[in-house]
Amino acid sequence: MLLSISNVPRDYAWGSTTLLADLEDRPAAAAPEAEVWFGDHPGDPADVSGGGTLAHVTGGSLPYLLKLLAAADPLSIQVHPTREQAVEGFAREHGVAVDAPSRNYRDDNHKPELIVALRDGFLALAGLRPVADTQRLLLAFGSQPAADQLRGWLSADGDVLRDVIARLLGGQADDVVAGVIAGLDTATSDEFAAELAVVRDIAARNPGDAGVVVALLMNLVELRRGEAIFLRAGLLHAYVSGIGVEIMAASDNVLRGGLTPKHIDVPELLSVLDTTPGDVPVQRPDLTAPVAEYPVPVADFSLRRVRIDGAVSVEITGPAIVLATAGDVRVAAAQSAVVVPVGTAVYVSQDEESLLFS
Repeated sequence: MLLSISNVPRDYAWGSTTLLADLEDRPAAAAPEAEVWFGDHPGDPADVSGGGTLAHVTGGSLPYLLKLLAAADPLSIQVHPTREQAVEGFAREHGVAVDAPSRNYRDDNHKPELIVALRDGFLALAGLRPVADTQRLLLAFGSQPAADQLRGWLSADGDVLRDVIARLLGGQADDVVAGVIAGLDTATSDEFAAELAVVRDIAARNPGDAGVVVALLMNLVELRRGEAIFLRAGLLHAYVSGIGVEIMAASDNVLRGGLTPKHIDVPELLSVLDTTPGDVPVQRPDLTAPVAEYPVPVADFSLRRVRIDGAVSVEITGPAIVLATAGDVRVAAAQSAVVVPVGTAVYVSQDEESLLFS
C-alpha cells in the first residue's frame, strides 16, 4: 500500500522563509518554516491525502520520525537522552501535561538522529572539541581577562568540560560570558577563523547568552550536499544554518541549555550530557551510485538516498517513507504507483517488499 502524505511546516523562530520554498519552487513564505514532520508522532502526525493522519493508519507504531529541516538561525544548544534516561525522566514528570512548556520529557523514547545536507554549506555545532584544541582557539583572544579565566578553568583536573559548561550555563560566570563575548570582536586566528566567524554571528543573534561561550567549546561541522552526521544520545549539538533531511527515533525529547527562548533546564541537561570530546565523523557516501547508504548504530531507523537515472529498484523491509527532494519522482509498488511532488512523501506499508523509482 502506498499513501501520499504531507504536512504543514512548523513555524519555529529559527526557521527560514526561503529554504523550503526554494526546494519546492514556490514563493518565499510570509513566516519562518522550520520543520516538516513525516511520521506518526502525536506531536504532529503527517496528513494523508484524502483525509486523516498517518497515526490513524499506523496506530502510532512507527519507530522513527522523518523531517525536512530548514534553519536560517541557530537552533538551541541541546542534547537528547538515552532510552533509559527518557523512561526515568518521563515517569518523573508524571502529572505534568505532555505539552506543557516546562516539561523536559514528552515521551519515554531516546532520540538518536541523522542529518543529511540537501545543499552545500550546512553548518552544525556537534560534540565537544578536545580541550587542548580549545585552549589553542582561546589564544585568539590574546591576553584578555575573561578568556584567561576560561583557559584556567579548562586547565583544571577532572571532568573539566562538564564543570565549565555547568558554570557557564548555570549563571555562575556572567562576567566571563560577557567578557568572552566582547572579545569576539577582536579575536583572530588563522586556524579557527571559521569557528570564530560562526560564533560571532551566533553572538549577534543571541546577545549576552551563555550558550555563545559554550559554542566556542564545540566542533564546527560543515556539510556538503549529501553528506551527513549521526548524533548519538548525550551529544551536545546545535544546527546553525542550512537545509537537510533529518531522521531520528520517534521522540520529541529535547534538553536545552542556551540560544533559545524555550524552556532551559541546565541540571537535567548536565545529567544526560556526554562530555567525551572528539570529532563527529562525517559520512560521505558515493553520490554517483543509484543508492547511497547512511549506516547508523541503532535499530530504530535506516536511511538511503536514491539517485534516479532511468529506473531504480530498491528492496525494503518494514514500513518505509519515501521523501522527494528533487526532480519528478514516481514510485511504484506491487499493486500501485504514485507521483511524489518535491517536499511531500509517500508512506509504504510493511507488506511491500520492493519499490521501483523512476
